[in-house]
Amino acid sequence: MSAEAPVKLTHNEEIKAAIPTLAGTIAATLADPATDHFSEDDNQFLKFHGSYQQDDRDLRKTGKKYMMMVRGRIPGGIMTAQQWQTFDTLATQFGNNTLRLSTRQTIQFHGILKSGLRPVVKGINDCLLSTLAACGDVNRNVLAPPTPAYTLAREQVYADCQKVAAALAPQTPAYHAIWIDGVQLDLDQAENKNFVDPLYGQTYLPRKFKVAFVIPPVNDLDVFTNDLGLIAIVENNLLVGYNLAVGGGMGRSHGNAATYPRLADVIGFFPPDKIVDVAKAVLTIHRDFSDRTDRKHARLKYVVAERGVEFIRNEINQRASLTLAPAKPYHFTTTSDLLGWRKAVDGSWFLGLFVESGRVKDAGSYRLKTALRHVADAFQKVEFRLTANQNLILANIGEIDLQPINQLLATYGVKTENQATRLHAAAMACPALPTCGLALAESERMLPGFLDRIEKLLTEVGLSGEEIIIRSTGCPNGCARPYMAEIAFVGKAPGRYQVWLGGDVTGTRLNQVWKEMIKEADLETEFRPIFARFAKERNPGERFGDWTDRVLLKEQNC
Repeated sequence: MSAEAPVKLTHNEEIKAAIPTLAGTIAATLADPATDHFSEDDNQFLKFHGSYQQDDRDLRKTGKKYMMMVRGRIPGGIMTAQQWQTFDTLATQFGNNTLRLSTRQTIQFHGILKSGLRPVVKGINDCLLSTLAACGDVNRNVLAPPTPAYTLAREQVYADCQKVAAALAPQTPAYHAIWIDGVQLDLDQAENKNFVDPLYGQTYLPRKFKVAFVIPPVNDLDVFTNDLGLIAIVENNLLVGYNLAVGGGMGRSHGNAATYPRLADVIGFFPPDKIVDVAKAVLTIHRDFSDRTDRKHARLKYVVAERGVEFIRNEINQRASLTLAPAKPYHFTTTSDLLGWRKAVDGSWFLGLFVESGRVKDAGSYRLKTALRHVADAFQKVEFRLTANQNLILANIGEIDLQPINQLLATYGVKTENQATRLHAAAMACPALPTCGLALAESERMLPGFLDRIEKLLTEVGLSGEEIIIRSTGCPNGCARPYMAEIAFVGKAPGRYQVWLGGDVTGTRLNQVWKEMIKEADLETEFRPIFARFAKERNPGERFGDWTDRVLLKEQNC
């Protein structure tokens, strides 16, 4: 009788096991002036340190022009004015002179050459933030509600966000050695060769892990798209605990039905003092049960879908030494940010600024990057809060500073009221081309023009000013959470998009495929009759996503 064949692990698993510090030869390559890029194995290790190796795809015909994307780890998305100054300076000196606000409350730098990589990462650490675990097979940036308008309990939730971020951070000595000290770890030294992370073990997670906190009725972080969602239950401005949601995720692959977007299941309630225990329990379920033989199947959502909620609940109870109580009632009304000037619950003021596709830049008379730098320079107590909708909140502002900030922003063409049309304000896009190596089609550079064309169509059928949540991604991996949108464009090839319809405004319903592919040039042909029907058939006040789910998609599935 032949022995059972050994399980074939992915290459990522093999290199993590071989170099558990995740050091690779990164430091040696950084010090080598003869090369402008990293090996493929080092590229995988770099992700754990918060960086992706990319190339400028607009220039590929003349050969690969390597560059790096660097992502900060900013739990809850809150930065001081001094930290914003640092990020602005680093983007100017080493990047492409823009800052990209991501859908996970952090900032990405694009266009960094290898020679600038260590100065950028070290500069971020010097201002008391980090890039460690902003990417890679670990817990990513932890999200928390940034808007101070609703409840004083937000401060308690933010404190728990910080606790979870610290508790789930990997402990590798390689990060400090490479980026702070600038030295290559000796990979043959016993303590490095046999390093075992106290939480993650020797091979970390099968793939990434995402955590988000929200406070109903606002679901501005799309909590159900996360591996671990924490829905705060607040009574009289006090946090009494969290409803626990497990098993969400957006990523999928075209043509592979075994991959799919999934919403997390709400499986119980627990008190705030168990937050770290529960977070570790859910993460270690992913560590122990997710698939290490197929990275497309290596997310916690598949464990929940295949083993069932009861299995997950029992594992959490055992690992966290608790008994989850039944989930408490809650409801969501919106996923949107508040734009313009608003009063916070503590009496201070804050300003919600629309940032199209999250790209902070200077363009013609609209000089957002310069304006925000001057705000940081002149108003040192202002907090810069990043939203998961790619917008920015300036918070902790005294009434005396409202007019000076308004005047400063206006000097650089930045509006504080009527900042964008409703369609543009509700939209999101991933960066895609030319920086992302996975992009099959345009996204960030395409979406504003798509929105303008859709606005024209809506006006034609009597729906001028209609709000529809529209999101685009250059590939099916779902970085801009397209599968929650009322309309989503998911790249399939240059100028061609799969179209999904039917998400809702509360972030509680997945959309569905409507068209496997449309050409960019056919946008009007495809959508004009649909918008005309919607205008005639909708119920009073009914949103486009609700109408498509109720009528159009049901017709299609008959």
